[in-house]
Amino acid sequence: MQNYSRGGGSVDIDSAMDLVSAAVQFRQAELTARVQYAVAGKLLDAQAQQGLMAVKLIESAGRIPGQAGDELVAAATGLGGQLDTYG
Repeated sequence: MQNYSRGGGSVDIDSAMDLVSAAVQFRQAELTARVQYAVAGKLLDAQAQQGLMAVKLIESAGRIPGQAGDELVAAATGLGGQLDTYG
């Protein structure tokens, strides 16, 4: 056990290092949790988007056959959903 003295008091170096190590591990765990929540949020967003696309496919299937075919292709591929005006 090593002691560090300064200004009349002494601190056990091993205890101080344990405290620093615990603080670093806590911050790493906090960062890991934030990343995991962000990833889970992105997955939920992607699933919601897929659900909307499935609803569009189902709605398109119930329409007029000629029009529904175009809408099914657009819903399945995402083509025609946005217009790029900047070239």
